[in-house]
Amino acid sequence: MAPRRIPHVAAECPCAERRSEESHTSLPVHWYVTRIPGKHFLRNLVERRALVAQLVRRDFQTRYVGSAAGWLWGVVHPLVMLLSWVFVFQICLGMTLPPGGVTQSYWMFVFCGYLPWMLFNETVARSAGSLVEQSNLITRTVFPSEVVPVSIFLSSLIHHLIGLAVAIAAAAIALKTVSPMILLLPLYMFFVGLLAVGVGWIVASLHVYLRDTGQVLSVVMTMWFWLTPIMIDEQKIPRRFHPLVAWNPMSWVVRAYRERLLTPAWPHWREILVLAAYSGAVFVAGGLFFRHLKRGFADVL
Repeated sequence: MAPRRIPHVAAECPCAERRSEESHTSLPVHWYVTRIPGKHFLRNLVERRALVAQLVRRDFQTRYVGSAAGWLWGVVHPLVMLLSWVFVFQICLGMTLPPGGVTQSYWMFVFCGYLPWMLFNETVARSAGSLVEQSNLITRTVFPSEVVPVSIFLSSLIHHLIGLAVAIAAAAIALKTVSPMILLLPLYMFFVGLLAVGVGWIVASLHVYLRDTGQVLSVVMTMWFWLTPIMIDEQKIPRRFHPLVAWNPMSWVVRAYRERLLTPAWPHWREILVLAAYSGAVFVAGGLFFRHLKRGFADVL
């Protein structure tokens, strides 16, 4: 009879146990990096730069396809709105600006304040239904849907830069001055971009599951607009509403745009810190919210 085979059992060696512990305690640095939440999400935003550029170009071209005036309509509409507000508030209601402000020109006051709001509002409003519009790409291909609101912001930024050029030219002609602080405006555009993309991620992902999101958003943005001191100077807002204005990040942006465009004053460090905190927090929260809901996009769309 053949001898019974005894299974081999490795001897428990203290050195082997120590090597096992060392292998767990001395993991390579890249292991911890791969465990950072949202790393793949952020990598998509960086590595898909060519895709974002293509989406921006296509969005800008298709918005005015077949139009004779083309991108000029992006300037005409805001100017018509500006003239309407100046007629109603200044001519009909006799709105005046308090002395000692950034300017005594009411139309320049409104124009400089409306520029950042237009960029923010257009990005958020168009982001709401963007994923539903791109559903054929999301459901049929491996498509990084998080880049869609980013491309909408960059497309809206083109119109913003055109409007900003008009504002600088108007200040040079009407007020006979051009502030050198306009060189700091890209920093505030960056803050607006973080805010707009963060909110855009939230409403875009919600709209996939709840199609009433677009209707609710229009109501929220209307209220947000009138809580932002664009048409009315902050000093004329009733005191009981001042906390709402102070906690509104777009109030800080509007005030900063006016000061950079119409005065040579340097920005206060508190203004930069508040805007950086607001925009960074909204951007991170929107990214995490989008990343969580993104898992079910293909099933719902």
